[in-house]
Amino acid sequence: MNKFTVLRVIFILVVLASCSTAPRKPGAINELSMRSEYWLELGNKESDRGNLETALDLLNESKNQAVLADDPGLLIRTGLSKGNVLLSLGRTDEAFTEWEQALGEAGNIKDSELEAVSRVHIIRGNLLSGNAAAQRALDEVNHEISSIKKDQYYVAFAWLVAGLCQRELGRFPEAENSVRRSLAIHERGRFYEQAAYDWFLIASIRSLAGNYNGALSALQSAIELDRRMENSFGLASDWRAMGDVLAKAGRAEESRQAYQRAAAILRAMGEEGLAAELDKRAE
Repeated sequence: MNKFTVLRVIFILVVLASCSTAPRKPGAINELSMRSEYWLELGNKESDRGNLETALDLLNESKNQAVLADDPGLLIRTGLSKGNVLLSLGRTDEAFTEWEQALGEAGNIKDSELEAVSRVHIIRGNLLSGNAAAQRALDEVNHEISSIKKDQYYVAFAWLVAGLCQRELGRFPEAENSVRRSLAIHERGRFYEQAAYDWFLIASIRSLAGNYNGALSALQSAIELDRRMENSFGLASDWRAMGDVLAKAGRAEESRQAYQRAAAILRAMGEEGLAAELDKRAE
C-alpha cells in the first residue's frame, strides 16, 4: 500500500469518526479542526515510530486543515511537530522556519505558554544542531519551563530537553531526574511510546556515567513498553543500544545476540541497509 492509499484510508476513518461524535453546539462547525487534530495525532504517532516520511505527509495535511480553519492553536501545534520531523530528516533550515512561524503565531494571539513551548523547540533544535552550548540551552529551558503549565505533553517535552542539556554537561544524576519527570507525565497520561523513549534516554545517561547494569535495566523497560505498543522501530533502537551497552560492559556474546535481534527487526521492516550495518557490528 503506497502512502497515497494510506492517506485515503485514513481520511475515510476521519470521516467515519466525525459521524460518531456528539452533536455540535448550534452554529458551530468544527470539521476542519477535527480533521487537523486527527492528522496531528496520527502524524505524531508515526514520528514516534520512526516513520518520518509518513509522519511528514500526515502533518502537512494536518497543517493544511488548520490553515483552512484559520485555527491559531492548531497552526502552532502542527508547526512544532512538523519542525521536529524535519529536523530528524536533516532538513534543519525548514525545521527552524516551522518553529519560528509557530512562535510568531503564539505571539500574535498573546499565548505566553505556547510562546514558551515554541522557544523550547527552538532551544532543542539549536542544541542538537550544534548552534548553542549546553549550558546556555539549559539556562534558556529553565527560564521557559515555569511558563508551561497547562499542557502536560509540553511540560514533559521541556523536562526532556532539560535532561538532554544536563546529559551534555555530564550532570548525570540531574539529567536522569529531569527525564524521570518527563517519564512520570508520560506514564500518567499513557503516552507509552514517549515513555519508552524516556527510558531509552535514561539508559544513555546511565551508560555515559558508567552504570552499565542500570542502563541495561532501563533498556529492558523501554523494550517492554515498545513491545506493548508494537513499535518496531523503537524495538530495533532498543536492541541496538542494548548491544552497545553490553559491548562496553565486555559481554561480547550477549552484545552480538542483541545486534542480531535488532538487525532481524530492521530486516523485517524492509530496512536492509540498517540491518546490514548491525550485521557488521555482530561479527
